[in-house]
Amino acid sequence: MHALAPYRAAFASRFLLVMQYRSAALAGFVTQCWWGGLKVMILAAFYGASAAPAPITLTQAITYTWLSQGLLTLLPWMSDPEVSAAVRTGGVTYDRLRPVDAYAFWFVRSAGWTAARVIPRAALMLSFAGVVLPLLGLSEWGWQPPADLIAMLGFAASMLLALLLSTAMMMLINIITLATLTDRGAIAMTVPLVITLSGNLLPLALFPDWLQTALLMQPFSGVLDIPVRIYMGNLVGAGVLLGLGLQLFWTVAVIALGRFTMSRALRRLEVQGG
Repeated sequence: MHALAPYRAAFASRFLLVMQYRSAALAGFVTQCWWGGLKVMILAAFYGASAAPAPITLTQAITYTWLSQGLLTLLPWMSDPEVSAAVRTGGVTYDRLRPVDAYAFWFVRSAGWTAARVIPRAALMLSFAGVVLPLLGLSEWGWQPPADLIAMLGFAASMLLALLLSTAMMMLINIITLATLTDRGAIAMTVPLVITLSGNLLPLALFPDWLQTALLMQPFSGVLDIPVRIYMGNLVGAGVLLGLGLQLFWTVAVIALGRFTMSRALRRLEVQGG
């Protein structure tokens, strides 16, 4: 337990620091409500114009949209700004001198940063789409409750794995930033992949049938699509275990890749100036 103390402290301090930026969370929530409303209207038009049966109902697609908007900051499409700043200024050398595992230390700090950005925005989105809209008589356009208690518990477990997987992916961008001294190239390549393959742009269930297996198995689905499918009851029984297993597998695989690449990057690290 004593060996874990520095990592707990790093996570807690970063989490509490970021949670103080309430105006940023409110601004992000308003923006996500705007885009969420646009996406809901597009989905309604799509369902209204299509005579073919869809794999998920319009109500489920709307819930999927509000969930994806509430969890937008969970998506790993950027580097940790503290890491980027440390790389630019040379402050990364201080992390190399700390008597802790560098990868784990960066990981818990990035996890704290991500969690603190997700929680207030998701809570505000739930309050708006899950409470306010139904009170206004617009429940069919709102965030619906989970399919059942099992779905709720599975969703909670899946969200924890989604946070770990997202942080592991963010660590790869951190490591690219460390190796190249900039995160611009990594972000430019990552953003379209994450938005499309996580299900944020469009629920993955609405993609062609021949793509469904590949879309479920690829790592980005574990950040958003799998938790939402569990929440809505699209994955049940063995399907829930499969989804959680895929998230755990990709989390371990990405962490292993990150530790390997970070060790190589740190061996070649050069800091100039003084």
